[in-house]
Amino acid sequence: MVSISSQRIKLLAKYMKLSTFSSYDQLLREATENQKSYEDFLLSLLEKEATNRKLNKLIRLKHLAKFPFEKSLEEFEISRLRHIEPNFILELASCDFVSKKENIILIGNPGTGKTHLSIALGLKACLAGYKVCFITAAMLATQLTEAESNQRLGKLMRQISNVDLLILDELSYLSFNKYQSELLFQVISERSERGSLIISTNLEFSKWEEFFPDTLLTNALIDRVTYKSHILNMNGDSYRLSKSLN
Repeated sequence: MVSISSQRIKLLAKYMKLSTFSSYDQLLREATENQKSYEDFLLSLLEKEATNRKLNKLIRLKHLAKFPFEKSLEEFEISRLRHIEPNFILELASCDFVSKKENIILIGNPGTGKTHLSIALGLKACLAGYKVCFITAAMLATQLTEAESNQRLGKLMRQISNVDLLILDELSYLSFNKYQSELLFQVISERSERGSLIISTNLEFSKWEEFFPDTLLTNALIDRVTYKSHILNMNGDSYRLSKSLN
């Protein structure tokens, strides 16, 4: 028979949104069997609640990030990077660059692991409790133009500015018209010293005019993204091809 005290505890736990306290009776039995002190019993409850909240927050952050798939840093073959010290990648994985509002620019040929690395760093940021958004440059340009036509641009810009880390993938796959370029510049410009940015691109900066039509705007854009940035040369053997062969 469930006691009145037990019912009251579960009601209060629900009211205070302490989800793990609703099953406190199991921990109570274990504490009684092991002759734990009241402090140890309370500590067990709080530790379980903290772990549960951390897990739920991680699930929520990963959902909001909208990663196309999950790729971990542990799966990434850091040794294949010819121009980057492995320890530097591990340093980036600490996510200090997010707290310092710094940027990362990944430049390299197709198949060199740019998207894998950006997602892996994004997942590390989620684990650290940061808000992340992953999106291709083409999709962001489309969303910005649609939001402008539907008078929702301000709302979308606020949503983007609220994330700690914006991952802009495939910035050189499609060309942008002048209006799209201006909108992308606005997004990137507003993140300067306010939030972090990871950009992956196939083209070095000198060739960015191939997909941005305005020379002055392109130069200004490069100036913004390279400020307080870590620029990584990802070129080397095709990471994707190596994976498929193995």
